[in-house]
Amino acid sequence: MCSIKLVSSTMAIIIKTKSGDITIENDVIATIVGGSAIENPGVVGMASKATFRDGMNQILNRENYAKGVVVHQEDSGVGVDVYLVVQYGTKLSEISKSVQRKVKYNLDALLGIHAAEVNVIVQGVRVMD
Repeated sequence: MCSIKLVSSTMAIIIKTKSGDITIENDVIATIVGGSAIENPGVVGMASKATFRDGMNQILNRENYAKGVVVHQEDSGVGVDVYLVVQYGTKLSEISKSVQRKVKYNLDALLGIHAAEVNVIVQGVRVMD
């Protein structure tokens, strides 16, 4: 049996097991979430959660996914906000649902973390050539 709690001083998730504690930093969670999000058709890339400060149309590279993901603790698990740029001409509701499913699945499969909610925020639309 494992228990999960958020430690706000280190901004990490701690999973308590019989053998000891497992600490997963928010940047690791953000990388998993970002990688899961961009695997979906119609997603051009991750966007910064602070677009006006970081650049209006900037697509984040893999090393900067933490700038496009916010991890927060919910009563029933972890919540994440995912900031995306999507392809023009795609159905935003379907892309968002696909991202939510993929993020929830990968957080559970790869980290053993239950995602209580996955909020998708579309920060921009790109016309693809």
